Amino acid sequence: MNLIVVRSKQVFFRRDTLELICRAAVGLALFVLVITALAIKGRAQQTIFTIPRTGAVKETVELDLGTTSKTDYAIIPTRDRASPNGQANANNGSGTPADEERGTPDSPGARADGALLDSAIAQETPSPAPQEQTSQPKWHYGGFVDVAYLLDFNHPANEIFRSRGTAWHVDKVQLNMAGIYLRKKADEKSRWGVELTGQMGKDVEVFGFSATAPNIAGFKFLRHLGPTNVSYLAPVGKGLTIQAGIFASLIGYDSLYAKDNFEYTRPWGADFTPYFMMGANASYPLSKKLTGTGFVVNGYWHLARANSVPSWGGQLAYAANPRVTVKETVMFGPHQANTSFQYWRSLSDTIIERKTDRLTFAFEYIYSGETVAAPGNPRALMMSSQLPIHWAIDKRWSATVRPEVFWDRDGRWTLARQTVKAITSTLEYRIPYEKTTAIFRLEHRFDDSRGPDGGFFRGAEVQPGVVALTPNQHLLTFGLMFSFDH
Repeated sequence: MNLIVVRSKQVFFRRDTLELICRAAVGLALFVLVITALAIKGRAQQTIFTIPRTGAVKETVELDLGTTSKTDYAIIPTRDRASPNGQANANNGSGTPADEERGTPDSPGARADGALLDSAIAQETPSPAPQEQTSQPKWHYGGFVDVAYLLDFNHPANEIFRSRGTAWHVDKVQLNMAGIYLRKKADEKSRWGVELTGQMGKDVEVFGFSATAPNIAGFKFLRHLGPTNVSYLAPVGKGLTIQAGIFASLIGYDSLYAKDNFEYTRPWGADFTPYFMMGANASYPLSKKLTGTGFVVNGYWHLARANSVPSWGGQLAYAANPRVTVKETVMFGPHQANTSFQYWRSLSDTIIERKTDRLTFAFEYIYSGETVAAPGNPRALMMSSQLPIHWAIDKRWSATVRPEVFWDRDGRWTLARQTVKAITSTLEYRIPYEKTTAIFRLEHRFDDSRGPDGGFFRGAEVQPGVVALTPNQHLLTFGLMFSFDH
């Protein structure tokens, strides 16, 4: 009898694997057909515009063709580097590739639409002429939709990408994120800035929460808020920018929003460091190349309440030259009920980025540790590193490869003692049209998780509510993102 059961399971898996392969083949064929049709249409439209471009217009065109990193401007104050419209300009929320408005659009971090970066640019770039300046505040509004199908060749019965905080449901089309926003930057003409963002989707169910601390009061509402804050450019020296509310995290190279990153799925280090912070920060340009930022926030995760003691930190962002930027961020504070200083959690995040006309190289290393208030006072450690390489093939096509490693020695962050090695490869096609941008991504990632609690879900339940684990996982992702910014 046992032998018959085993054989029937073998047949089931074989048929299921064949079904997954067929789905992947059909999806890939449709993806290629759509991209081909859109590419042909785009080329046909391009032939209409043959007027030579000069001056400022020419500079803009060159930026679109040549920039694919997160920050066209050297100083990257926040994790949100991309532009809201997702075009290839500079980076995520406050300084990423020139064509997009993500936290790391063509590069994943903070695009030029962040209030801190806007004020820094305004201070460091001379105004061309007084008559060209506009005295009226500039408001922006827009929105985005992010839909994807993650094909997991392990085909877990629970349809979950284990130990993840974003893009965590597989084998089914999911609305992972959608949002709308309204923004006004703070500048010397209008010193108050405002940012309002509403969001929904599968990702809001998990990100921002802690595996070891209770949820904050009102979390069911707060998780639907993206960057929502007020800012003020104080007339102090070169200009002190103060921001309070929910803002893009100063930690990390990647944005919560996939449209603002080089790749669809986020690295492990991004999912286990904050995407957003809730509290206040102050940023000041110490020189043309160096900006300092200090912050105080409610805790490591903005939707968790481990205690009533805030966490503190700071960041130095240095533009060595127009192509190389270095950013160092640190944070300290308690993330458990016992708030004694010996139990405080510390974190450091080091990012080095180099951009050429078409290539962007980045290196990120994250370290975090804390002593746990438990018998023996054990020390918990987490380390993460990634090395994304992004190539802008032309104005519309780009490719990215990202090797990474993640170590949760004691299971304090992922609830699993594991070491994960992963490599992700992404092909992207963008269709900008007036104020809108459509982004198509085809992505493969391979993850290998080893350790006492490592592994990924695979196959049917071995008993009610329990799915078997396997050390390897292959994911094939079809992502479609649409954004507009006005």
